[in-house]
Amino acid sequence: MRRHPATLSGRPPDIGIIYLMKSLQLLLFLTPLACLLAQTPASQPAAPLPPTGQPARTPSVPLPPPAAKAPSVPPDTVVLTIGEEKITAAEFDHMIDQIPEQYRQRMRTSGRRQFAENIIRLKIMAQEGHRKNIENTPAYKAQLAFQAEQILANQYYQDLVAKTKVDEATAHAYYEEHKADYLQVKARHILIKVAAPGAKKDPKDPKDRTDEEALAKAKEIRQKLVDGADFETLAKAESEDAGSAAKGGEVGPFGKGRMAPPFEEEAFKIPVGELSQPVKTQYGYHIIKVESRQEKTFVEVRVEIERKLDADAVQKATADLKESAHVVMDPAYFGPPPPAMPPPGPKPAITIQPPPPAQPK
Repeated sequence: MRRHPATLSGRPPDIGIIYLMKSLQLLLFLTPLACLLAQTPASQPAAPLPPTGQPARTPSVPLPPPAAKAPSVPPDTVVLTIGEEKITAAEFDHMIDQIPEQYRQRMRTSGRRQFAENIIRLKIMAQEGHRKNIENTPAYKAQLAFQAEQILANQYYQDLVAKTKVDEATAHAYYEEHKADYLQVKARHILIKVAAPGAKKDPKDPKDRTDEEALAKAKEIRQKLVDGADFETLAKAESEDAGSAAKGGEVGPFGKGRMAPPFEEEAFKIPVGELSQPVKTQYGYHIIKVESRQEKTFVEVRVEIERKLDADAVQKATADLKESAHVVMDPAYFGPPPPAMPPPGPKPAITIQPPPPAQPK
């Protein structure tokens, strides 16, 4: 169960609906339609049954025709006319740019005509709404104003992201201050599980151990290793971590914040090549042997660091905007602010099946 690394993904922090907003009515109307187009096509009718006594034939599945590319035309060519409104090739292509990226290629090839049908549907309904003077209703104006603010906020946010870039010196200074975060450990371990607290011991199951029995078993295995037993062979035979036992107990490489704290502390502390004493985690007792400990270079992590620092800077800028604005939330209406959440603790990166719940005897 490997914990996700610290946020170095490079994606700026979400600001809710602002981040998802790409355009005004077009996105809201066309995205569901694009999703429908991406669904599995209707199934073909079943092949007729063969005459009695004859073997069934495997029906041939026709291959889908290759996607037709859009013909190359000048951008100002009118490709769609809806009433008095004309849409050029460039405008049509821009509309496709507003839908989710995973659908764009299809809308430019095999789904191009169906996408145009969706545009027609949108436009004729909008034209009819205009004829009925719907744009002057309070509901329309309220929704339009709210969505216009979303677009404006999104454009500001994208501009902020584009202009927020740390320089190499800043990234390198961060690396020097946080080198320990980029230390990688490769190790092997042997796990001896402990029964769940309060569970009744099954005398017929030799692996259903109390804490004392598991610790004694771990010490016994460690002594075998001290006496010269091969770690990889013993891990395959004795370790109760199914995920790593088959690999001779191998785990890693892993960095800080990726393992259960007691495991991580020992793995980063003991000398390379030496055995740990039994280390207790929520899964049981581990015997750890570190095989290597190596720092990632600045060149290897530079992009990750720059993405992290860029995202942090954008997040701070948006937080500063909120701080500088006069924001008042009525606690009687919204309730009190939630308590600050502590940062999530690291989770073990060892693939271990948790013990089953205790069964009544």
